[in-house]
Amino acid sequence: MRTKLVAGNWKMHGNLATNQALLNRVREASAGLSCGCAVCVPFPYLAQAQASLAGSKVAWGGQNVSEHGQGAYTGEVSAAMLVEFGCRYVLVGHSERRALYGETDAMVAAKFAAALQAGLTPILCVGETLAEREAGITGVVVTRQLDAVISASGISALGKAVLAYEPVWAIGTGKTASPQQAQDVHALIRARVAESDAAVAQGLQILYGGSVKPGNAQELFAMPDIDGGLIGGASLVADDFLAICSAA
Repeated sequence: MRTKLVAGNWKMHGNLATNQALLNRVREASAGLSCGCAVCVPFPYLAQAQASLAGSKVAWGGQNVSEHGQGAYTGEVSAAMLVEFGCRYVLVGHSERRALYGETDAMVAAKFAAALQAGLTPILCVGETLAEREAGITGVVVTRQLDAVISASGISALGKAVLAYEPVWAIGTGKTASPQQAQDVHALIRARVAESDAAVAQGLQILYGGSVKPGNAQELFAMPDIDGGLIGGASLVADDFLAICSAA
């Protein structure tokens, strides 16, 4: 039986004071949660997250990672650096990284491999744009993104990772895939993995990301192949984030 996981993605939000209030609330409430819980914070706040959440049920992680171990890569952050700050998770291939910063499937696969090698659990993000959905190629796009990682790291690597399906058209737009729309893609992902390894597919946590809110979380999480959520805006509001965790 797969456990649920709710991971917050703060994106480029926060300051020391508001972060502390949010982290304190999440830590205090986490003892009563039966699902896994994590927050992926901006790099400058990793030390604060580590200090605030150490010893609690809440894990923390980065929002991006370099595919390189070290070197002359100004502005980049390596997987080993994230490990030094106690990170368990790191987002890889978020749609904003793909769209705004030109991350290709090959780059995402390399970042995934670097994260795994350092002992991190990558949260691999896949998903289609509105144009791709309307063209009827959601399955083609998601499978291509997934296969790039499988080709580079092998199917067994997914047993040490988490997947997140995030329809790009539903991120920060207020639009949400219906529970059935989301379930259909989650089932497609699990079936694709099962073609290579049924056991990995059965154990794989697949999160839904795309305008998850307290009002729709329970219905989404009730779907058989949706194992929790990757939460954007709602993860910045303690009451909302904790309500979503409770739904899980």
